[in-house]
Amino acid sequence: MADYDFDVLVIGSGPGGYVAAIRAAQLGLRTACVESRETLGGTCLNVGCIPSKALLHASEYFDAAANGTMAKMGIKVTPELDLPQMHAQRLDAVKQLTGGIAFLFKKNKVEWIKGRGAFVDAHTVQVGERAVTAKDIIIATGSTVTPLPGVTIDQKVIVDSTGALELERVPQHLVVIGGGVIGLELGSVWRRLGAKVTCIEFLDQILPGFDGEIRKESNKIFRKQGFEFLLSTKVTHVANDGQKATLTLEPAAGGEATTIEADCVLVSIGRRANTDGLALDAVGLATNTRGQVEIDHRFQTSVPGIWAIGDVVPGPMLAHKAEDEGIAVAENIAGQTGIVNHDVIPSVVYTWPEIAGVGLTEEAAREKGEIKVGKFPMLANSRAKTNHEPDGFVKIIADAKSDRVVGVWAIASVAGTMIAEAGLAMEFGATSEDIAYTCHAHPTHSEAIKEAAMAVRGKAIHV
Repeated sequence: MADYDFDVLVIGSGPGGYVAAIRAAQLGLRTACVESRETLGGTCLNVGCIPSKALLHASEYFDAAANGTMAKMGIKVTPELDLPQMHAQRLDAVKQLTGGIAFLFKKNKVEWIKGRGAFVDAHTVQVGERAVTAKDIIIATGSTVTPLPGVTIDQKVIVDSTGALELERVPQHLVVIGGGVIGLELGSVWRRLGAKVTCIEFLDQILPGFDGEIRKESNKIFRKQGFEFLLSTKVTHVANDGQKATLTLEPAAGGEATTIEADCVLVSIGRRANTDGLALDAVGLATNTRGQVEIDHRFQTSVPGIWAIGDVVPGPMLAHKAEDEGIAVAENIAGQTGIVNHDVIPSVVYTWPEIAGVGLTEEAAREKGEIKVGKFPMLANSRAKTNHEPDGFVKIIADAKSDRVVGVWAIASVAGTMIAEAGLAMEFGATSEDIAYTCHAHPTHSEAIKEAAMAVRGKAIHV
């Protein structure tokens, strides 16, 4: 048997990579993780999920004070924005959490090899001057921002999601190119702090991939908050004079061009698998048409001993999906059975209110067969009512014959937390009746899930 430096080498320390490394070490495997950033945690902890939530949370407080929500509850305040402090608390959250990963690496005896990794052969990765060998290698390099052809990101006037977290002043007019999750979240931050926000989307509705009814209702709520949407519209050119940008727009179906000016443009049209520099060709690995690494159900690539997880493989680019795959791949390498149910991966948009879903959309469910749908408005939920959170609804989609729940969608202030119940129910094969007959605490937002389940059979109580 060959003498390797490590049993497992993970390339990348994002949510998939660091979790895979820790789980492998827990299973008794000598483990190392290659990471080129100064801190662990990948995009998610450094410039993605975590810092964006820190700004979203802080801006919610500012908005509640500025828009009269606090005044309605008898709290009279006149907010003053301290943007440097808002950024400071964001950076502190990142520092604490990335430091926490470094602590967990030490605790579990995972070696952090600093630098960029590139394959030499199926068991060797070159990191700077060091050639590191391992019996099994996990590719967990995540994703990067998808560029818009012909548009140069300068992180001043034209920014990507990373630059949008670092703005030193509130833009007068922020134009967001792309009506997906990241654009809506970061657009929400700066709208709350005083920017005019215009969102341009090539498709005829925002939030691609989400349930159709949820997409329409979300659009309505965001418009009420002050968002402007230009749907079925494509950006054909962006001119940047160093102070402001001029965007040339055309209808997606073709037609006369128009222009729009902004002092900040956020390019947010998606993300792409991050495989540049890995030298995949050195081990005979090719990427698919979307630039992803193909795997089997055990997360193994076509090359024995090389595995891949997270954003770099097919499927939704979500941190929690990557984490679950990280645990599963480590268990598979250790000879156990690691499984991820990709049919039950929740999606959450951390706007106000939050938007969440798990399982099939109503459109996809109808294509598969006969269904029943139950809905319950948050306006009729007692906790949402007392909290001045009337927007949104919960929707449960069940198979008409078996009553098994195949999809749950929600718009509510805490939809991201509520959706965990739906995911657990679906994992256990619950019917709408199972949820309807499960006692939910009162008064809670989660009662809306119970009522939506009752509505599947036309028996909701509070509507």
